[in-house]
Amino acid sequence: MNRLYSLTKARRYTEFLTREDRETKQKYSKIDYIQKRIVDYIMALSLSIFLSPVILYTIYRIKRESPGKILFKQTRVGLNGEKFTCYKFRSMHENSHFNPYTEDNDSRIFPYGRFMRKTRIDELAQLINIIKGDMHIVGPRAEWDILVDKYKKVIPDYNMRHNVKPGITGLAQVRYPYGRNAYDARRKLTYDMLYINKWSILLDFKVLLQTIGVVLGKRGV
Repeated sequence: MNRLYSLTKARRYTEFLTREDRETKQKYSKIDYIQKRIVDYIMALSLSIFLSPVILYTIYRIKRESPGKILFKQTRVGLNGEKFTCYKFRSMHENSHFNPYTEDNDSRIFPYGRFMRKTRIDELAQLINIIKGDMHIVGPRAEWDILVDKYKKVIPDYNMRHNVKPGITGLAQVRYPYGRNAYDARRKLTYDMLYINKWSILLDFKVLLQTIGVVLGKRGV
């Protein structure tokens, strides 16, 4: 019920947002950006140290359950539509059949990979992208370039989510289930627009707290 209410609220906000509002509220000011980058570096370094046992155990389990590369690299779309290489801990067997979406009980995913996806441990490799400056800790999801090309054709204003850098977690990720199609992408866009236009450091911390709830609850997003 709360999720449905939040979605309706976000969708209504996006529908009535004027073109002028969208063009003037999208990008962070210089001070905003400095604040976000400070939080990025502190969080990235702290998580790298604090979660190092989890990271080492993850490397061990991947090698044990699915021989191959530890990191999965994929081209994602970031700030201003620029493409970059995004890193994740590999959760699927190498050379699996192609499908841009994950299905229930997907045979491509090995057991620990399924656990990583539910708890978002696979996303920890994106700390590399944080340090490099490709991403923020909090922001719209970094989407696969192939899917972006598809969504741009069917979802109005989809490119506006690229007016800020993507994040490891975000409002859409914690408020809406894992996307499986263009319909879900359209719904998640409402949260991205709401986040961008209502951004504050306080909102970032709220999203981080909700992310902890998602991880502890093992709710796939």
